[in-house]
Amino acid sequence: MAEVGEIIEGCRLPVLRRNQDNEDEWPLAEILSVKDISGRKLFYVHYIDFNKRLDEWVTHERLDLKKIQFPKKEAKTPTKNGLPGSRPGSPEREVKRKVEVVSPATPVPSETAPASVFPQNGSARRAVAAQPGRKRKSNCLGTDEDSQDSSDGIPSAPRMTGSLVSDRSHDDIVTRMKNIECIELGRHRLKPWYFSPYPQELTTLPVLYLCEFCLKYGRSLKCLQRHLTKCDLRHPPGNEIYRKGTISFFEIDGRKNKSYSQNLCLLAKCFLDHKTLYYDTDPFLFYVMTEYDCKGFHIVGYFSKEKESTEDYNVACILTLPPYQRRGYGKLLIEFSYELSKVEGKTGTPEKPLSDLGLLSYRSYWSQTILEILMGLKSESGERPQITINEISEITSIKKEDVISTLQYLNLINYYKGQYILTLSEDIADGHERAMLKRLLRIDSKCLHFTPKDWSKRGKW
Repeated sequence: MAEVGEIIEGCRLPVLRRNQDNEDEWPLAEILSVKDISGRKLFYVHYIDFNKRLDEWVTHERLDLKKIQFPKKEAKTPTKNGLPGSRPGSPEREVKRKVEVVSPATPVPSETAPASVFPQNGSARRAVAAQPGRKRKSNCLGTDEDSQDSSDGIPSAPRMTGSLVSDRSHDDIVTRMKNIECIELGRHRLKPWYFSPYPQELTTLPVLYLCEFCLKYGRSLKCLQRHLTKCDLRHPPGNEIYRKGTISFFEIDGRKNKSYSQNLCLLAKCFLDHKTLYYDTDPFLFYVMTEYDCKGFHIVGYFSKEKESTEDYNVACILTLPPYQRRGYGKLLIEFSYELSKVEGKTGTPEKPLSDLGLLSYRSYWSQTILEILMGLKSESGERPQITINEISEITSIKKEDVISTLQYLNLINYYKGQYILTLSEDIADGHERAMLKRLLRIDSKCLHFTPKDWSKRGKW
């Protein structure tokens, strides 16, 4: 059995942790860092095949030293023809370079084919049919069960041309580790999930204090209290474009409010792992959702979007802060982003890749929104109600690819007598109705005061 002193960075071994059911388990973990505090060793571990937000510092008592795997020493680079610096081609590498494109087994319904009602085993409420059309590109249909971000029509190898897509090739040991212990934001204390590039001198503090209105950071409670005597803000800077009840949305221009936008990005990076933080916020608009009380407008979450997107993205980053999660605010943010797209007369889609939680929220929103349309169809003169994928996209502002992938995810597409039928079973309809009863927070388009700008005609943002 290995000794505690032999454990180095790169070692892998089982580590004791509690799962969601409060039961002990021993998943395999990798040691990312080792530190010594007052003669006591602490180990920063990443649980293999688990999300990075579960990474933590542990003591040696939680390590199973009997099953430790030491990192393999890297072999020296072989030479070719006796010349250093060149390496013989590996057959395995050559094979990996070849990419096979597999066509879908069945064609996808045409985007313009009409839809109609059709029964399924006598238990269907409504069904929608579409005639066979041209095939879509196979990469829009590809799913990878091992990837948390690749299903629902999201390519397993996402494009890296988006505005905030993280380039994972530059990950190092520093950015793989959480560097902020705790953040105090108003009445909440937040435990960050991921690395965020706050100034190095702040990373050793037990608590980082943020002004909840301008998001400026301070190293102590005294600094924060001194700042609050000078800070006049009681809401995010920018224009309030929506208010209903206690919920408001503010539109913030990344060029006009640079300091706030950068501070918002630093805070958001603590909870978003798949995005790169850019200090150049000029090309972005930020939409901050707040909850109002007698003390002011408190930030709940936000999403950002490019002023000009060549990829039809209507969201670059989206986040609901942890204290407000699982309360319907995430879906409200998504609904608001599509409400803006409707006013702009465009269809939109979120920038890929999505985080695991983001993907779940979008899947749920797309499913509920599309089912709401399908279940609201009424038959005319005894005929089955008809609708096309294009029409669903135009009504909802959801991009056609996302509409099709959602229908596939819900397993609604069936082939019957030479045409594609989208069948809503009793179970799906009942499940949808139950979900909608729980969805109390909705965007009221009458409360939105928003005039889109044509950024392409502006010489300067």
